[in-house]
Amino acid sequence: MDFPEIWQALIWPLLKLTMFISMGLLAGQLIEALNWTRVVAAGVSPLLRLGRLSDIAGASFSLAFFSGVSANSMLADAYEQGRISRRELIMSNLFNSLPTYFLHLPSVFFILVPLIGAAAGVYLGLTIGSAMLRTVFILLFSRFFLPTPVERCVSCRLDEKGPVSFKDAVKRTVQRFKKRILRVLSITVPIYVCFFLLNRWGAFRAVEEFMAQNLGWLSWLSPQAVSVVIFQMAAEFSAGAAAAGALLSAGSLSQKEVVLALLVGNILSSPMRAVRHQFPYYAGIFKPALAAKLIFWNQSLRVISLIFVSAVYSVLS
Repeated sequence: MDFPEIWQALIWPLLKLTMFISMGLLAGQLIEALNWTRVVAAGVSPLLRLGRLSDIAGASFSLAFFSGVSANSMLADAYEQGRISRRELIMSNLFNSLPTYFLHLPSVFFILVPLIGAAAGVYLGLTIGSAMLRTVFILLFSRFFLPTPVERCVSCRLDEKGPVSFKDAVKRTVQRFKKRILRVLSITVPIYVCFFLLNRWGAFRAVEEFMAQNLGWLSWLSPQAVSVVIFQMAAEFSAGAAAAGALLSAGSLSQKEVVLALLVGNILSSPMRAVRHQFPYYAGIFKPALAAKLIFWNQSLRVISLIFVSAVYSVLS
């Protein structure tokens, strides 16, 4: 590889990732330093009470609509400082799946609508429904398996320490940021480079091609629909959507077949892509073992919910 290729494929994406992680860390830690956690969480307080989640979870949920890095950084800091338990950390991270979905919804919407038209509304409606189902399940699960939260000391700290000036908050944020960013980068950069090399050597493509070549159990889908699934797995989501749009326009696939093919492709391809794209920055925010566990639970719950809505749609439509 020459330098321009290395810059385009590795250095520039890594610099962007570092920038977004840094911005997320700064935002999350500044909110913490200013004791704004309760204010940020106020909008979702009914959900917090239902799920017995703390203000930290609510603030993280609200931030996840704008930055997944900020949301996860806030949870990681709270866990390391002993303000939330490991179980609540996992529940809170899973709770963030809904805003994380909406964070990426606009890009998916503008890819799908020009390609598959009305079928995009059905597909997006089903995936939104699956995200909401996950949120309901997480809230009910946490209600039964988390203890009633004590005052997590947002108001306690305000009373004990008095108001925090913006200058002091910035100073505290910078001090915490310097310590945390060094640890994050010391883990994220090597893992990112390792995954880049694995991808460069074809490891992920080999796994995806193996999966794509062993889809005989999808015989309930038409061959054209299976081709959409294969495109989505072997290339990117947009490739599968383009294939679906072409087949839909030609009359080779019905709207139902297009929606089901995209859902199946989503189910089969997302876990591998989550490992490839999420793990490097998750491992920098959380410890690598915990990061792997969080990704596993997120993807497992996501796959189960998508299978459920796909089955319901297949039966009722």
